Amino acid sequence: MDPEEFRRAGYAVVDWIADYWATLGQRPVTTTDPPGTVTASLPAGPPEHGEPVAAVLADLDDLIAPQLTHWQHPAFFGYFPANTSGPSVLGDLVSSGLGVQGMLWATGPAGTELETVLLDWLAELMDLPERFRSTSSGGGVIQDSASSATLVATLVALHRASGGRWRTAGVDRRYRVYASTQGHSSIEKAARITGLGTDGLRPVEVDPDTQAMCPRALRAAIADDLADGIVPAIVVATVGTTSTTAVDPLPEIGAICAEYGVWLHVDAAYAGAAAVCPELRWTHTGLRYADSYCFDPHKWLLTGFDCDAFWVADAAELVEALTVLPEYLRNAASESGAVIDYRDWQVPLGRRLRALKLWFVLRWYGAAGLRAHVRSGVALADRFATRVRADDRFEVVAPHPFALVCFRLVAGDGASAELLARVNATGRTYLTHTRVAGRYALRLAVGSPQTTSAHVDQVWQLLATTATDLLADRPG
Repeated sequence: MDPEEFRRAGYAVVDWIADYWATLGQRPVTTTDPPGTVTASLPAGPPEHGEPVAAVLADLDDLIAPQLTHWQHPAFFGYFPANTSGPSVLGDLVSSGLGVQGMLWATGPAGTELETVLLDWLAELMDLPERFRSTSSGGGVIQDSASSATLVATLVALHRASGGRWRTAGVDRRYRVYASTQGHSSIEKAARITGLGTDGLRPVEVDPDTQAMCPRALRAAIADDLADGIVPAIVVATVGTTSTTAVDPLPEIGAICAEYGVWLHVDAAYAGAAAVCPELRWTHTGLRYADSYCFDPHKWLLTGFDCDAFWVADAAELVEALTVLPEYLRNAASESGAVIDYRDWQVPLGRRLRALKLWFVLRWYGAAGLRAHVRSGVALADRFATRVRADDRFEVVAPHPFALVCFRLVAGDGASAELLARVNATGRTYLTHTRVAGRYALRLAVGSPQTTSAHVDQVWQLLATTATDLLADRPG
């Protein structure tokens, strides 16, 4: 494909994406066809001869798009948002076109320095502690996801807790990871990957009303482990848990970590974006105690997956824990100590230029545009919660400080599960579920930039109407 062929094909692909976005509202949110539908529609093997892009786009229309779950759909309310935007897509396109592999400063100088500056921009935009800035002792880096950020934080925490022995001897003692029972599954996965095993994670009970970690229970768990000869390595506190967006009390948790010398990682994967709005920064009270912190711009900040912003308070400690330097990577810039080599800030060696899409987003929307997007999501979630509370067949089951509402039918778990199944089967919307205090609940997460009050009202009307039919069908 020469440059002119690429130009023509590129125009066609951009047109296809623009048409896709323009017609999203008319499409079903997800397919109702059975598993194997796409597999059955594809040839058994690759083509012998090349095909034009027009043929690929035709099959994209006919075979692929109808079988997707459309995360960018204005009526997609499942999980947390993973929304992209025009500027993000364009930034990704440029990144792919450049094909830079930015493992070292020397292999991508502008990419490395742009990333450093962008993470400082975000830290300023969210009013993060000064020690997370590159101008201080710490700094930021883009990981692929909050899961990777948690893994990196766990690795560095083990390095600290072992006094550096982890690098050479591995897991030489019994170490413990602490998180609330509502913490993300990636915390347990990090414990497994680092060699601590599932037993290396100690779940900490939560307040039944707020679903947030109980500091008293954390203190007791750490004291018990120390008495048993187990070394507390890391506490993972969450700002905006996956289940209900609970906010762990950072001031109390941080003080306990400081007292015992335990690494504190704050996982704000979803809700961290809210801190672009000054009125929502209460969630970060106590962040001064944190050794590391992350959030996902690819969730609520209009930046396409994958893009996690991860900061550490002590960059030297991170590099010391993770660096491995073979001869073929040695170069004058790295040896000078004047540059950052982001390969030392992550698990993989290679890294793509993710900073470009974040740069495009920040430049296009500006701080005001990002705040408007977050505030819109919070307002729409409040609108939906008001509808739920006004119907005595339903109840809201957890606080909703951001753009997620957890609710259920008063009739019970079975009725709530059936309601979700029936609503999702229509293809007109998509919601997910969780359990709150052991009881089944539906989750509605607002996040698409295309979602309006009309979409929120429509999904509520669908839920209410379906509930009427469902409850009429139930005996008694």
